[in-house]
Amino acid sequence: MLGVYNYTVILTYLGMFSSFLGMNFVFNGNLKAALLCLMISGVMDMFDGKVASTKKNRTDFEKMFGIQIDSLADLICYGVLAALIVMHFSVDKETTSTITKIAVVGICGLYVLCALIRLSYFNVDEAQRQSNTTECRHEYKGLPVTSAAIILPALYIVLSRINQITGIWASLLLAVMGLAFISPFKITKPHAFGKCVLIIFGVAELVFFVLM
Repeated sequence: MLGVYNYTVILTYLGMFSSFLGMNFVFNGNLKAALLCLMISGVMDMFDGKVASTKKNRTDFEKMFGIQIDSLADLICYGVLAALIVMHFSVDKETTSTITKIAVVGICGLYVLCALIRLSYFNVDEAQRQSNTTECRHEYKGLPVTSAAIILPALYIVLSRINQITGIWASLLLAVMGLAFISPFKITKPHAFGKCVLIIFGVAELVFFVLM
């Protein structure tokens, strides 16, 4: 069969399936379950690179496939699923005006486009970087798209506490995130300590979800 099916890509595949399940929850109006699927995908993405690096005899094809499949999965997880969640955040079928609906759909579409552009840029940049050095990447340009797995659940918690689940706030934040994806500022890649902080933050969000 075409493709790679060893353990180096299993977390990427599972993350994609989690987000696909999250889309189903969005369509059925279960926003909390969709956000949990987004968070699960984020956890999978956090460790897929580390798992892949444990295979010492990876071929060049496997490495390039890993780069491509990771970005394609990220587009589904943190691009499409995140946009669908925010559309659910921001639009109420009965009370939202037509103009607002059009604006929200436009913002969500532009967000997905920004995620697509950023991931394509990353793929090209990473391929060039690996052709010049064997060192690990130490920083990113722009906001990583995977940040949606942390930011959107936090937004849901905040808005739910102030009884503002519906409204334009989520789509406005999404617009800022989309611009941050393609902005050239540099951000340090999280290593062991940074990942621990993100995990603790994610666990705290999960606790809030349970208590809510």
